[in-house]
Amino acid sequence: MKAVIATKNRGKLKELQNLLADFDLQIVPLDQFDNIGEIEEDGVTFFDNAMKKARTVAERTGLMAIADDSGLEVEALNGRPGVFSARYAGEKASDQENYLKLLQEMKDVPDDKRDAQFRCVIVAYRPDGKWVSAEGICRGRITHAPKGNQGFGYDPIFIPEGDSRTMAQLTQEEKNRISHRGKALLELREKIKQLMGN
Repeated sequence: MKAVIATKNRGKLKELQNLLADFDLQIVPLDQFDNIGEIEEDGVTFFDNAMKKARTVAERTGLMAIADDSGLEVEALNGRPGVFSARYAGEKASDQENYLKLLQEMKDVPDDKRDAQFRCVIVAYRPDGKWVSAEGICRGRITHAPKGNQGFGYDPIFIPEGDSRTMAQLTQEEKNRISHRGKALLELREKIKQLMGN
C-alpha cells in the first residue's frame, strides 16, 4: 500500500521514513504532487492541524496520508510555543531563530522551573474517510544554551528525562526510542494495520 507523508519538513520526513522502514508501506514524499498547495495550520490543537493536513492530502492525492503536528510545551511559558512552535519567531522563522527566542524569554528562569515536553499527534487518513490517530509525549527540560547538531527544531535546547544530553546530541536510533514522534508512531503502527486491513 502507498502512503503519503504529509510534510515538507525534510527532518520530519526522514524521521518518519526511518520509523516506518519495516512497515509494508511504500512511502511517497509530498513534493511528488503539485496539486497540494499550502495547507494552513490554523487549528487550536495539534490534533486539529494533523487531521486537517492528513485529510486534505488524502483527498487530493487519492492515497492514504500520514500527517503529524507536534511542538514544544514549556511550563514556565504557560504551554507556549505549543501549536506555534514552527513559527514562534515569525512565519518564516528558522529553527535557530525559534529556539533563540525561547531561550531569551527563559533567560531568568531557574533550573528547577525549566520543565517542558514535546507533544506529537499523528493521524493516518484514507481517501474513503476512515482514519486513526495516536499521541506521544517526551518530557524533559530546557537548557540555557543550544548543544548538538543532530535533529531539528528545538532539539538543541531540550534535554529528555533521564539523560544529560540534548535531543540534538542523540543518535537517530536513540532519539526514535524516546521521542514524542517515535512514541506516537509506535502506537499508530498497530492502528494502521487495522486501517490497512479493512
